[in-house]
Amino acid sequence: MRVGIPRIVAAIIALFCVPVNFAASANDDYPSRQITLTHGFGAGGNADAIARIVADGLSRRLGKPVIVEARPGAGGNIASDRTAKAAPDGYTLIMLTGGHAASAAMYKALPFDPVEDFQMISTVVFFPFVIAVKSSHRFQTLADLIVEAKAKPDTLTYSSVGVGSTQHLVGELLSSMTGIKMIHVPYKGGGGPINDLLGGQIDILIDTLTITAPQLTAGTIRGLGVTSEKPWFSIPGVPPIAATVPGYEVRSWLGIATSKNVPQPIAEKLNRELRAVLETPDIKDKLQAMGNQVRSGSPEDMRSMIASEISRWKQVIDTAGIQKQ
Repeated sequence: MRVGIPRIVAAIIALFCVPVNFAASANDDYPSRQITLTHGFGAGGNADAIARIVADGLSRRLGKPVIVEARPGAGGNIASDRTAKAAPDGYTLIMLTGGHAASAAMYKALPFDPVEDFQMISTVVFFPFVIAVKSSHRFQTLADLIVEAKAKPDTLTYSSVGVGSTQHLVGELLSSMTGIKMIHVPYKGGGGPINDLLGGQIDILIDTLTITAPQLTAGTIRGLGVTSEKPWFSIPGVPPIAATVPGYEVRSWLGIATSKNVPQPIAEKLNRELRAVLETPDIKDKLQAMGNQVRSGSPEDMRSMIASEISRWKQVIDTAGIQKQ
């Protein structure tokens, strides 16, 4: 008996160590296959363009393909829901946007928790939005828009990439702070809004620098205002909205996350590799050339930022009396 008991104990210990060793081995081998980086907006839009740049960098760093998958709809919530319910193995990532926090404030209920159901990896970029019209439009300034919108409520139309998106709330916040009323026209992202602006189907475009900057440079649209507090470095000729509407400021961001319960070594590796990608000169240059401020961080930084943004947008919506969806 004195000989048998230690052997039995050793066998039991060895048995329980097998899953641990297996899990450790699986984490060490990550990634062993293709990774999908999804986002919730149309092809050709801001999230799509930035996701493809980052995916290319991650593919090179990780040694496995990282493919981009667009799942547009519901202001990005369709893609978020899919990621929240994905296997916690690190093979399904999502490029979240500021709309992730805006939707959490705008919708009465979501099929996922915007903070607790995700393992945040890192922020990628920060940027403002531009309010613009066709270059041939009668509005020369934001003040011109406000004057007409007050005189003719519910006649001017403005675009967003979906109900509850940050662009939507950019328009709602402007309406609330100036006492105007405009008609919101939601799209699923991509090139739809800019194409319809140039085609005369909508009056006002609210979009990212990825979409607006090339058109501003080409002279096809006129920027009436940028949502940053001060002039933005890549479009110094567009005045801040705050110059006409004191106190107005909205910034947005993109960041990568995955489903909760992903093994910590995988989450740490993704954070480490993503931060290295964002410091790679060619990647950083591409993102900055699009008008973005490149800024990575820890998962905890991203998590607390999103929670803070949700709280801020809830306050804006309640104060403005915006109807929740």
